[in-house]
Amino acid sequence: MHSRKKTLSTLSFVALLAVSVAARQTPNPPGKLVDLGGHRLHIYCTGKGPYTAVVENGLGDFSFTWILVQQKVEKFTRICTYDRAGYAWSDPGPKPRTFAQLNLELHDALSKLGERGPLILVGHSFGGGVVRNYAATYPSQVAGMVLVDIVPEDQRIPMGPHAARIRDFARNVPIPAPRENLLPTDKPAAAHPDASLQKLEPPMDKLPPEQQRLQLWAQNLPNLEDAESSQKEWSSEYMAQMHATPQQGILGNIPLIVLTRAEGYRQGLDVPATELEAERKRTQAQLLLLSTNGKQIIVPSGHNMHLEAPDAVADAIQDVKNSCEHPK
Repeated sequence: MHSRKKTLSTLSFVALLAVSVAARQTPNPPGKLVDLGGHRLHIYCTGKGPYTAVVENGLGDFSFTWILVQQKVEKFTRICTYDRAGYAWSDPGPKPRTFAQLNLELHDALSKLGERGPLILVGHSFGGGVVRNYAATYPSQVAGMVLVDIVPEDQRIPMGPHAARIRDFARNVPIPAPRENLLPTDKPAAAHPDASLQKLEPPMDKLPPEQQRLQLWAQNLPNLEDAESSQKEWSSEYMAQMHATPQQGILGNIPLIVLTRAEGYRQGLDVPATELEAERKRTQAQLLLLSTNGKQIIVPSGHNMHLEAPDAVADAIQDVKNSCEHPK
């Protein structure tokens, strides 16, 4: 009898272990894994149309966090969301994770998939600087742009208890050339688990249940922290360069829509909230000058418009597409 109980207990343990292992298994990717020569990038493209909207996420976002926008945009044109190297299904990529490196990987992956555009670049938050650099690197591919509450080079944002500009942390060092080949030094650093990431934070709870489960999985992957640390480190160099180089008209006359959140700073840090808010509004308006064909829309939303106001983001993409099809 004792032996039978022990056997049942062992079987129960094995069963629980199997369930635990299964829960940690990688979900099937909705898109395609594109081999870039030693590392793979996950891209999910849906819809049809003469223009392809390509989304560059903010920090901590993944391809599937744009599902609410993608499901709307795919009804009127093609749209591709993707996971940067080290995010979700994408393998860790070459380092450092400069804008140029991110641009090269996205460009090569789109090319291998036959997604040649013309492209409507959609950049959210951190992704705004990335798409601006993409347009400067591959201008002939870019037909239009939507900037979704991005952080301009001259805007101060909360960094801990202080307000600072990203460019303030630039070391003014040369930016390395991008590459696809992996080196031994590209291996991700050891991860440090963050207990606070075991639950969803608003507005991620606006995602459908399936995408909420994916978010819980992806935000705890061991390679994410390493990729984001390198991205943040090098973004300051680009912000400093953008500040030092005239940006007016740099996009030519391509259709540009700047989406700016209505909900601003209500609490000051070492700078009064009123001062931060005035600066935010001024620098957002200045983004219109990137193109001679720019328009700003104030959206009744917080920073994560793709979750809080997906209709407004989808409408902006459609507006840019229509402007590309019927230029003035």
